[in-house]
Amino acid sequence: MSAPSAASRWAWLGRLWRLPTGRFGIVVVTAVGATALVSLFWLPDDPQRVDIADRWALPGLAHLLGTDNAGRDILSLLMAGARTTVVVALGAGVVATVLGILLAAIGALTTRWIRESVAVLVDILIAFPVLIIAMMITAVWGGSLWVVVWSVGIGFGVNIARVTRPELRRVRESDFVLAGRAAGLGPVRNLAHHLLPNIAPVFIVQLSWSMAVAVLAEAGLSYLGFGAPVTEPSWGLLLAQLQQYLTIAPLAVLWPGLAITVTVLGLNLLGDGLRDATDPALARAGRRARRRARTHVPEVIS
Repeated sequence: MSAPSAASRWAWLGRLWRLPTGRFGIVVVTAVGATALVSLFWLPDDPQRVDIADRWALPGLAHLLGTDNAGRDILSLLMAGARTTVVVALGAGVVATVLGILLAAIGALTTRWIRESVAVLVDILIAFPVLIIAMMITAVWGGSLWVVVWSVGIGFGVNIARVTRPELRRVRESDFVLAGRAAGLGPVRNLAHHLLPNIAPVFIVQLSWSMAVAVLAEAGLSYLGFGAPVTEPSWGLLLAQLQQYLTIAPLAVLWPGLAITVTVLGLNLLGDGLRDATDPALARAGRRARRRARTHVPEVIS
């Protein structure tokens, strides 16, 4: 059997873009990432500049989204807060990836007593909600963005391990894995060359969903005062600061809530699109439907 071409290996990207959920997720994730990148070099105003004389300004040319109770530009706060969102999503994703792969590999490829011990450990950790774990860690180590990243990443790494471990155990009995083992490939090389590529679709979907909940968890922790410090712009912190003025300036409260909602929705829909785009059965069904559409000749009524 010949190796798949580069075009076929990346065909799922085209399928992802053709899906409405995939397109929406890609657009949202790209927009949030671009906003965070632009905010490193340019902001409409200093997000920490206080101007009491300009408090609760309505959206206009001077302040496109208005100002808050301290006269700070809301658009600048949202753009700076996008950096926190991206850092938490990517940082928690990296931590969850490393921990999830490590626990799944140990739980699927080692001796029986080690596998059972890891399974018990994963079941115990899953019993505790991620937010509770993060709140306990931040209460001990103090409010810090990196503490949030590590605590959220550890919580979701356990969930990724739980989902990918059965997939690893299923793939490890495949012919190509047994052939690689017979050819002298060690466990690490077999894992890297054969096992991980074959569970990549499941893993990528779980990772995108974990990043979505990580954004929501950071916003919730910041809202409760357990997340980023007040000197670090955060959508959750901004929402907590503004919600007490809901009756005075409801439009100002809308923007951080909308940013969190759209970002989490985009990441979740991206996960759904990745699931559909990387599913071989759905891909074959889509190809058959397109072939039928191309070969169908509409009847001409004279």
